[in-house]
Amino acid sequence: MTALSHLKVLDLTRVRAGPTCCRVLADFGADVIKIEAPEGVDPNAGISGARHGYDMLNLHRNKRSLTLNLKTEQGRATFLRLVEGADVVVENFRPDVKERLGIAYDDLRAVNPRIILASISGFGQDGPYARRAGFDQIAQGMGGLMSITGHPGQGPMRAGCAVADSSAGLYAATGILVALAERERSGQGQWVHTSLLQAQIALLDFQAARYLVDGEVPQQAGNDHPTVTPMGVVATKDGHLNLGVGGDGQWRAFCGVIGREDWADDPAYATMAARTARRAELWAELAPIFAERTTTEWVELLDAHGVPAGPIYRIDEMFADPQVQHLGMAAPCPHPAGGETRLVAQPVTLSRTPPEMRQPAPYQGQHTDAILAEAGLTEAEIAALRAAGAI
Repeated sequence: MTALSHLKVLDLTRVRAGPTCCRVLADFGADVIKIEAPEGVDPNAGISGARHGYDMLNLHRNKRSLTLNLKTEQGRATFLRLVEGADVVVENFRPDVKERLGIAYDDLRAVNPRIILASISGFGQDGPYARRAGFDQIAQGMGGLMSITGHPGQGPMRAGCAVADSSAGLYAATGILVALAERERSGQGQWVHTSLLQAQIALLDFQAARYLVDGEVPQQAGNDHPTVTPMGVVATKDGHLNLGVGGDGQWRAFCGVIGREDWADDPAYATMAARTARRAELWAELAPIFAERTTTEWVELLDAHGVPAGPIYRIDEMFADPQVQHLGMAAPCPHPAGGETRLVAQPVTLSRTPPEMRQPAPYQGQHTDAILAEAGLTEAEIAALRAAGAI
């Protein structure tokens, strides 16, 4: 038995944040029903690429698919019938859309007081920007990330992956699990909501706290850590290395590795504050030293003395790394057309109930009849819905 096999989740989401949330629940065994409009109804249906392209396969594995036109009265009524037997509904419409469709939290609670509605939006469920459309890069900019990413003086820089989308999905999944745990005591569901903007701000963490506590506005620092030195990228004989000398104890060990024991007690470098104040000078001193050995040689030498360091991989090199392979981060999953493929695994392991790759992303509407039959609809009722264009 999987960890969440007792849960039924109705997934109204698309693009990335919402599907990321539902993927967590699906990988741990929840029956996640991906509800999407029948073919030809939604003009933006292909926003995540080909149905069985890499993005859809990775986002929607372990889910079943039901087509349902929520803009029809029959479709809405059928959805509410499904809500009666569900535990969670997840949506990432603009906040006003669910009100127009008649599937807001109060509508759902009226048919199932135990239901948990999770809503993910661009900017929040209310407030001056509530109805704005939001995408990851917009949240990265408004959430402060682009102002501290990149090299000083070269303008704002986006992160190389969808950090706001993905983190909003993860925060929503966390909220759902908290609400489910609370429901065990109260017997009542609740409305969980987050946004890309909130998630992005939360991810700033200590950078945001620097401003809130000390009034200091963080700036771009390139590949250097903003407050720790030397922690950043240094060129080697054959490439580059990430070096992380975190504290004064590591600094002393590091000085021994590079043959500069005199620096350990030199007032110019002996403390973190002193090293950071002379950051440019210190990196200039380190550059010719690191140019003498390869990245692999430096990683092995530094690791032997307890000094954190690591290579900087391309994605193919990352998946080829023996530790990454040991962790199983490229998990096999059956593919409907091409046999077995590999997808990105969940980055958390449970000793008794780990996540599983049970089935590939479904075809559109692949499980419509079966899901409706499970909800108690007869063959005649299903046929009538299909004739009305509701499924």
